[in-house]
Amino acid sequence: MSNAQLWVAAVEIGSFFALIALAMYLVVIGTDFFNFAMGPYAMAAAIATSWLVVEHGTTVWIAVAAGVALAVVLSLATELLVVRPVQHRSGRGELPALVAVTAVLFAVQQLAGTVFGRTPLPGVSVFDIGPFELFGVTVSGTTVTLVVGAVIVFVATAWWLRASSTGRLLRAVGDNPEAARILGLPVARIRVVAFVVAGLIAAVAGILFAPKSGVQFTSGLSWTLTAFLALVIGGTGRAWAPLVGGLLLGFAQVFAPYYFGASAAQTAILVIALVFFAFRPEGLITRKVRV
Repeated sequence: MSNAQLWVAAVEIGSFFALIALAMYLVVIGTDFFNFAMGPYAMAAAIATSWLVVEHGTTVWIAVAAGVALAVVLSLATELLVVRPVQHRSGRGELPALVAVTAVLFAVQQLAGTVFGRTPLPGVSVFDIGPFELFGVTVSGTTVTLVVGAVIVFVATAWWLRASSTGRLLRAVGDNPEAARILGLPVARIRVVAFVVAGLIAAVAGILFAPKSGVQFTSGLSWTLTAFLALVIGGTGRAWAPLVGGLLLGFAQVFAPYYFGASAAQTAILVIALVFFAFRPEGLITRKVRV
C-alpha cells in the first residue's frame, strides 16, 4: 500500500461516502429513522446543477444554488408528505415508513431521468483549481474541493450538534422521541431541521463528487448503499463516525482492485459489510446513553 496516488484516491472517494453517510446520520439521531433516499437527493442536486450549466448555460453558482435547493426540498417533502403521514397512520411503526422511503428513492431517480434526461452528464467544478504536484503525487482540483469541503462540513456539523441549542435538541429528541413529546419538546420542528440539514449535506456531497465521474439518474441507489454501509461501519456515536466508515470503504474500493483485480472492490465491500453486520452491528463508534 505504498502507492501514494492510491491513497489520495481512497481519501477522495471515502470523503464522498462519508458526507452522504453524515446526512443519513443526522436523520437517524434526530428522528430515530433511516432515510435511504439520501443518495437520490445527492444525485438530484448534482444532475440539476450539471443540466443547468451544460444544457442551458446557467452560471455555476446559480446552478449550484438551484441544485442545493432541489435536494433540500426533496428531503423536506419526504418528511412532511411521506414519512410523517405514514408513521402517523401506522402508529409510528418503522417498516411502513422504510418501505415508503424506498419508493421515494426510486421515484426521485425516475423523475430525475424524465426531467434531466437519461444520458450521463459531466459534473460541474465549483472552484477552478487546476491539478498540481504534491510530494510527487498529482492532486486534482476536484479532489481538493471534495476533501476540504468534507472536512469543513464535518467540523461545522460536529460544532453545531454540540454547541447550538438546536443541535442539542436534535440529539435529545433522537435519543427518545416519545419522552421528548411528553416533555413538550418541539419534536416536529426538530424533525424538519434534521431532514433539511441532511438534504443540504447530501446536495454538497453530490455536487462536489460529480466532477470526478459524472452523474446520471441511476447514481442515487449505489450512493445510498455505500453511504449506508459507511454509517453501519462507523456507527452513530459521534458526528465524525460516518467519516471513519466512509474512509474505510474508500480504501477498500480503491486498494482491493489494485491488488486483487477489477471485480474485487464490490467483493471487499460486501465482506466488510457482512463482518460488521455479524459481529459489530452497532458500528465502531457507538452512542452513549445520556442520563
